[in-house]
Amino acid sequence: MSVTGAAGVARSHFSHQTPETALIFLIRHGQTEFNVQRRLQGRMDSPLTPLGIEQAQRMGRVLGAFAEAPERWRVVSSPLGRTLRTAEIVCRTMGLGCRIETDPRLAEIHIGDWEGLSQEEVESNAPGAGSGAGWFFNAPGGETYEDVAERVRAFLADQDEADGTLRLLVAHGLSGSILREVYAGVAHDWARPPQDAVFRLWKGVVGRVDEGVDA
Repeated sequence: MSVTGAAGVARSHFSHQTPETALIFLIRHGQTEFNVQRRLQGRMDSPLTPLGIEQAQRMGRVLGAFAEAPERWRVVSSPLGRTLRTAEIVCRTMGLGCRIETDPRLAEIHIGDWEGLSQEEVESNAPGAGSGAGWFFNAPGGETYEDVAERVRAFLADQDEADGTLRLLVAHGLSGSILREVYAGVAHDWARPPQDAVFRLWKGVVGRVDEGVDA
């Protein structure tokens, strides 16, 4: 059973006891030092904070409810350090021993000349550039929404949801958001879910499995 919100992304209440139907899970990396400093990371990197490590552990505990058959899992991460570190913590918390694969199509949006800057610094350097919805899609030398949508769409096209594999995808704030929208066929949602949210993608529906879970 699912209830669809205003943005078209379903809020799901799937049972944690039916892993055979949970074929794709999607998470974001835990909080990083750049997140705290409100700097644009893009393809740059910064370490997880203590809170970020706690968030990864919590996501691992939530996902552990679906880990009754560890041999069925495949873990695919963005190649950036913050996602790989998150994937390692999540897998260890879940008790998974599988190899963590990487796929550059899950990487965060490339923000070109603005990487490492704060929104205030962008605005100071180019007045008006750091304001308005989606301003970060206009970075000189960076990717557009369509660029990211094209690569995550190609990634999803390579996934066979009927092969019985349980997939854990470890991505980023924007790349993960766009992936969910492409999967569900909905418009972009500017809402920012919690950094330790755990999504499940199933039969064209995107749902949260962490809501109401004491982990």
